[in-house]
Amino acid sequence: MSSAPKKSSAGKATQALPFNRYVVFFAIAVCGCATDLVTKQAIFRWRGMPGANGLWALIDRRLSIETSVNPGALFGMGAGGWRIFAIFSVVALIGIIAWLFIYRAAHDRWITVALGFVTGGILGNLYDRLGLWDSRGLPPELHHGVRDWIRFDWPEITLPLFNPWPNFNIADSLLVTGAIMLVVHAVVWREAHEPVRESKAAG
Repeated sequence: MSSAPKKSSAGKATQALPFNRYVVFFAIAVCGCATDLVTKQAIFRWRGMPGANGLWALIDRRLSIETSVNPGALFGMGAGGWRIFAIFSVVALIGIIAWLFIYRAAHDRWITVALGFVTGGILGNLYDRLGLWDSRGLPPELHHGVRDWIRFDWPEITLPLFNPWPNFNIADSLLVTGAIMLVVHAVVWREAHEPVRESKAAG
C-alpha cells in the first residue's frame, strides 16, 4: 500500500495563498510605515530641525533624542543621490511584492512577516527621499534627506563610527529587523534540510 505523495515545492508554489498572508504583510507594512512617519513628524515638531535644541536624554550617556537629516544612505554614504536611492527603493518594493504574491513566497509565514517589516521601512524612508515632508529652513541638499531622531552613544568605544552611532529612525529599525529575520530563516531552513538531503544521498 503506497503512501500519499508528498507535495513538492513546485506544487506548493501553484497553490492559492491563504488570505491571512495578505492581511499580515500589508498590516505590518502599513503600520510600520505609519509609525515611522508619525514619530518623525512628532519629534521634529517637538525638537525642531537639526541643531535647534540639541539632545534630549532618555538614558544618560546612552540613548537620546536628537533630530538630524541624512542626505545619503547607510552612515551618510552617497549624499545627494536621493534619486538613485528612491529608484532602488521602488525596484525593491516591486521585487518584494512579486516574490511574495506572484512566486508564492508568502506561503512561508516567517518570510511574509520579515518582508512586511522591510516594506514598512522602505516606505517610511522613501517618503522622506521624495521630499514629501516639510523641509523649509534647511539647505537645498537636505530637502530630500531622511529624518532621523534616535541616537545611541557608546562611551566605551572610541571609534568615530560607534561614538555616537549614526542617528536612525523607526524605518531603519524595521529594515534591520526584517533583514535579521531573513538571515535567521536562511540559516534555520538550511540546517533543517541538509540532514534530509544527506540521508537521501547515502541511500
